Amino acid sequence: MKVIETERLILRWLSNDDADFILSLLNEPSWLRFIGDKGVRTLEDAEDYISTGPMDMYTRLGFGLYLIELKDERIPIGICGLIKRDSLEDVDIGFAMLSSFQSKGYGYEAASATLTYGIEQLSLKRIVAITSMDNHASSKLLEKIGMKFEGNILLDNDSEELKLYAYDC
Repeated sequence: MKVIETERLILRWLSNDDADFILSLLNEPSWLRFIGDKGVRTLEDAEDYISTGPMDMYTRLGFGLYLIELKDERIPIGICGLIKRDSLEDVDIGFAMLSSFQSKGYGYEAASATLTYGIEQLSLKRIVAITSMDNHASSKLLEKIGMKFEGNILLDNDSEELKLYAYDC
């Protein structure tokens, strides 16, 4: 199901048909470094990740992480969306791209459209984002879409301090 369309991108619900792509994305060096190892090593693992993560969130909340694909070519390049974590009070925006599609403006295009969607379509009053301390590219992108750095936080059952950004509507 298509959720957001921009000049160059379509953001749509993930399905088990996207397992090959998710397997690749979740094993990218940048994913493993900045987001963490989710233990996705097989197509079955990728299908489970999609079913218990994004698809479950679509059912429960009506939103989640979306597949980003190039509009004209229909090539999957990343994920971006809104997530409700138990350890954060507010909905947060998350994104990740295959390394071959980074630094081309796609992350900004997807994240800014997702932020607008959260405000205008979901009527969210506050959206947050978290990044690892050394993920300077994500921090820069969050600031570029209008989010403000609020401080450092620790999520429940986590020992790594993270940067917290917020957008108040």
